[in-house]
Amino acid sequence: MNIVAIETASPACAVGVRTTAGVEVTRVVNDGRRHTEALAGAMKTLLDEVELRPRDVNRVVVDRGPGLFTGLRVGIATAIAFSQALGCELVGVTSLEMLAGGAFDSGVRGTLVACVDARRGEIFVQSFLLDDAVNALDSARVTTAREIVTTWQANATSAAFTGDGVERYRNEFEYLPLATIIGQVVPSVHAELSLGAVRSPDEVVSPLYLREADAVANFTTRERPR
Repeated sequence: MNIVAIETASPACAVGVRTTAGVEVTRVVNDGRRHTEALAGAMKTLLDEVELRPRDVNRVVVDRGPGLFTGLRVGIATAIAFSQALGCELVGVTSLEMLAGGAFDSGVRGTLVACVDARRGEIFVQSFLLDDAVNALDSARVTTAREIVTTWQANATSAAFTGDGVERYRNEFEYLPLATIIGQVVPSVHAELSLGAVRSPDEVVSPLYLREADAVANFTTRERPR
């Protein structure tokens, strides 16, 4: 199966491809958050590199969030258009699953807390158990670095923490005595390809926002009666 992966939940757009022959190539595009301009060109370059034509693609996998509001919309819209134009299958995965999968692939085992920077002083978070496979321990939610640190201090158990949410508030996470910080800013496209290869196709892929967009929140704040 020839699979293309799209990741636009983070500031750095990323793409990947895995061929039926087992060739895999991934790219992180430091595009200054210009996902729309960067994505199509990066996908074409990647397909050319592995000598695939667009019509050779059997499945497209897309990160559906949580993450940057505009980036998610660009990535999902591109994936849907690609799938519809070529008649290939569509699969959605989450950025938190990708972070957990990336840590698993690097050899991390035990409890892992995946953290995506949600801006506005908040973090999108989900906990996983990494043993023979990656298993979610809870549902994705939005919280703060302080709440996460306080909770794990009370638990007094060891855990690994990863994601750009950890890097953003690293000074707080470093206070956890039993914490291991796994450097991983961009969700793993390799993990995205692996997840996308084994899941059943989705009829509909919708963004996992977990909260309203910044623009909506700012407008609501300005319009609130005094």
